Amino acid sequence: MNIEARLTELGIVLPEAAAPVASYLPVVVENDVAYVSGQLPFVDGKLATGRLGEDVSLEDGQAAARACGLMILAQLKTALIPLDRVKRVVKLGAFVNCTADFTDQPKVANGASDLMFDVFGNHGRHSRAAVGVPSLPLGAAVEVDAIIALHTDK
Repeated sequence: MNIEARLTELGIVLPEAAAPVASYLPVVVENDVAYVSGQLPFVDGKLATGRLGEDVSLEDGQAAARACGLMILAQLKTALIPLDRVKRVVKLGAFVNCTADFTDQPKVANGASDLMFDVFGNHGRHSRAAVGVPSLPLGAAVEVDAIIALHTDK
């Protein structure tokens, strides 16, 4: 499957990859595995902030998680990893800024998970963690990181 063509078919335009907000690399590749640092949700160029269960709806949380997924793909491209080199999305970790009584973290994380299924088909099916946290960097509503297996670079 040509992933760039698939993105076009889905009407997806990747955002510009965000610069790190601290001392880390956005992507590290080791032994044909890409480890993508936690990505924040930029929707229409603006950081999606707030807390689920307080001032962010479930739908907006899902959109924020999807935006994190788009940023993961953008970071791969910026690291000069062609998206056709993705062998499998192995795992996503979703962190949801939420109130103590909010329990729909898995539904929020589906925003990123569904994107990976849509883009990569069965190769986008992955394991996942979805956890609630009391705060995230810059007040972000969601943060998602990824472990992605790559086809051997020839």
